[in-house]
Amino acid sequence: MPASTALLTDRYELTMLEAALRDGTAARRSVFELFARRLAGGRRFGVVAGTGRLLTLLRDFRFGDDELRYLSDQNVVDADTLAFLADFRFTGTITGYREGELYFPGSPVLTVEGTFAEAVILETLALSVINHDSAVATAAARMSIAAGERPLAEMGSRRAGERSAVAAARAAYIAGFGATSNLEAGRTWGVPTMGTAAHAWTLLHDSEEDAFRAQIAAQGLRTTLLVDTYDIRTGVETAIRVAGTGLGGVRIDSGDLPVVAADVRAQLDALGATETRITVTSDLDEYAIAALAASPVDAYGVGTSVVTGSGSPTAGMVFKLVARQGDDGGWVAVAKASAEKASTGGRKAAFRLLRDGVAEAELVAVADGFAALDTPTAHPDARALHVPLVVDGEILPGHEGADGVRAARAHHAVARAELPVTALGFSRSDPAIPTRYI
Repeated sequence: MPASTALLTDRYELTMLEAALRDGTAARRSVFELFARRLAGGRRFGVVAGTGRLLTLLRDFRFGDDELRYLSDQNVVDADTLAFLADFRFTGTITGYREGELYFPGSPVLTVEGTFAEAVILETLALSVINHDSAVATAAARMSIAAGERPLAEMGSRRAGERSAVAAARAAYIAGFGATSNLEAGRTWGVPTMGTAAHAWTLLHDSEEDAFRAQIAAQGLRTTLLVDTYDIRTGVETAIRVAGTGLGGVRIDSGDLPVVAADVRAQLDALGATETRITVTSDLDEYAIAALAASPVDAYGVGTSVVTGSGSPTAGMVFKLVARQGDDGGWVAVAKASAEKASTGGRKAAFRLLRDGVAEAELVAVADGFAALDTPTAHPDARALHVPLVVDGEILPGHEGADGVRAARAHHAVARAELPVTALGFSRSDPAIPTRYI
């Protein structure tokens, strides 16, 4: 039986639940919204990622005997709350942006509707997944823009927690990377995997030549040889002498990459290896990749920067109650009003306003209380952004597993193609398009 995900939760979610059960508000119908007040790192757009993972984790959000025993032993909640949790199943509705979609400040990325009791305890799980994965996907998208048509491989597993590494590989693939070094990401999510050898392989052998010969014997001539364990120029010469001019590629993991790449390309061409590709690694981020745009580089491998969000390890999203039923049964819009953390109350629908296929604004329609929201037909030049994800507790198909990842990757490509040219810069700036509440 899959492990429960129910305790991937902050304690105060359950203490709020206990208090709500005591005062009778637990059954009050509520609408929660997950959104970002601003874009992390002064970036011009964000990328939604993690939706498919969240839905998979939601399937296992159950309080079994072990979880209930822990809560009881630690006196986290009382007996009545334990009884409620023992029977817990999310029976509400979740709508949201498609995975791979772009988001901007105020975009209602995820909307969770249900009783207060069943919706509030999803807060921590939803935020931990969407914040992490969206941060990685946003960084990956920027790197993909910088790389242009050159392929990108994610190879940052050793720079992240073991489960975070899998999630990061998945998010990077959705946002434009072509492969990962992480095998679990390949098995679980269908992300293509890649990898040849590290410096330890060369150091294991008595000489660089012995290492290269052994690698070619095992992997064939189309492999990529790591040529900078010792002297790069000597490494390239040895690689071609051993493999011949049909060698698939060489990898450079150190040095002043624009200079080194140019020297290696000239050396390969002089040796007749004109089709041998050059892959560079070495602590790349979007800025380093952009600086290599004019260099004779064929592919990039990115580690630390992509799995840590390239300086912005979280998307900074929040999960807020925006509407609830009043004592009279009617709906009431609610919002936080504290300085610098104010939010907009009311249930929302979102649209991307397009002009000639280019994004011009994020339109957020706000309901008065819980009245009917604007429909797409009210905005003929806009694309509706919300899709149903969970209806009456049932997770809808198409978002989970490898198929969901492929769909998210395809959707991201379409959404990113709508961006205005101003969105493609890497300096800190205002969002590429404004958010308008209507």
